Amino acid sequence: MNQEYAIEFKHVSKIYSLKSKDKKHTNDKRFYALKDINFKIPQGEVVGVLGTNGSGKSTMSVILAGISEVDEGEMIVNGEQALIAINTGLNMQLTGMENIELKGALLGLSKKRIEEIKQGVIDFAEIGDFLYQPVKKYSSGMKSRLGFSINLCLDPDILIVDEALSVGDKGFAQKCLNKMTELKDNGKTIVFISHTLAQVREFCDTAMWIEGGMLKEYGEVDEVCDHYAEYVDYYNGLSNADKKKERDDKFEKRLLVNHKVSLFDRIFHL
Repeated sequence: MNQEYAIEFKHVSKIYSLKSKDKKHTNDKRFYALKDINFKIPQGEVVGVLGTNGSGKSTMSVILAGISEVDEGEMIVNGEQALIAINTGLNMQLTGMENIELKGALLGLSKKRIEEIKQGVIDFAEIGDFLYQPVKKYSSGMKSRLGFSINLCLDPDILIVDEALSVGDKGFAQKCLNKMTELKDNGKTIVFISHTLAQVREFCDTAMWIEGGMLKEYGEVDEVCDHYAEYVDYYNGLSNADKKKERDDKFEKRLLVNHKVSLFDRIFHL
């Protein structure tokens, strides 16, 4: 890979099977969660990813993080990446402290390095004695705090943030933005997935608009945000019937028609 780029998507598609209402029906449809996506993210760039609900943003985040594989095309990543999203990577049965230790061990870190990370997480997360409670007892905001803190302290080359600042208090969200600004200044590459246009405008260098599983626009942050805001205003101004037609039209374009799905796909590919 060209060292100039942190991430490169070459005709990337992600396909899921859609279950039929009839369990005996074996000719289920397949669906593009992402379809033929192409882009290059330079090293050290902060990219905001925009898109309405169901557009494919979260699918992109788990692919970027290496959690899910592409079905078509190629993704090239230059550096170690970490995903920050609510619940992602957290074992609900373990305590917060045990999750820190597990994450460090899975990455092959030494006990000394894990101990260093522990203190950083404790200081940043500010969740007190809840660190010693099972994560399943946490609020969504506390899970976000823990997940954010662990991944920030791991100091990855590429940080993927998927709506992690949409829960919890504004004070912690600002603390996270300040920390990410520090990482940005240190040359880290950040992919920032958010519905909050103000945050994207303030924090990002460029923006990417994903709609209906396809890349609609990628460029200067204010220009993309303006176009996305115009579309959201247009959509919100539609009648309920017209909104449904808009959604249905997008969905039809994402279907793989007349594709027979194997039993293996039906069981393992969902």
